Amino acid sequence: MCDTSWQHFPHGADMGVRGIGKSKAAAFEQAALALTALVSDPRSVRADILVKLECQAPDDELLLVEWLNGIIYEMATRKMLFARFAVAIDGNRLNGMAWGETIDLSRHDAAVEPKGATCTSLEVCQEESGCWRAQCIIDV
Repeated sequence: MCDTSWQHFPHGADMGVRGIGKSKAAAFEQAALALTALVSDPRSVRADILVKLECQAPDDELLLVEWLNGIIYEMATRKMLFARFAVAIDGNRLNGMAWGETIDLSRHDAAVEPKGATCTSLEVCQEESGCWRAQCIIDV
């Protein structure tokens, strides 16, 4: 049985994000939630505004990096945090949706600012248990 979840793992001065899910798409969604959790508690973020993202890459690992970097870009340019994600993966294309709100410093304790997803510790795989894992290091 596979429980959908996210995790952080330390890496020098940066932080790792890991998503675990019953599908590759679910693991990507959870990795994005772990990204939000680097900045603030995702439970404090309202899922009021929908932002659509599309990306493509030659393999699953680089698709994860593109997805997370797309979210980081939207966070920075829109000054938003996201509370919920939905991902559809078709081959080397990802269509994603992120729901969130503008950062409100009275409710969001901004811990760090993610600068970019990297190829360090980058892995997207299906484990023996059947669970999917998607992870990489985020430059903070």
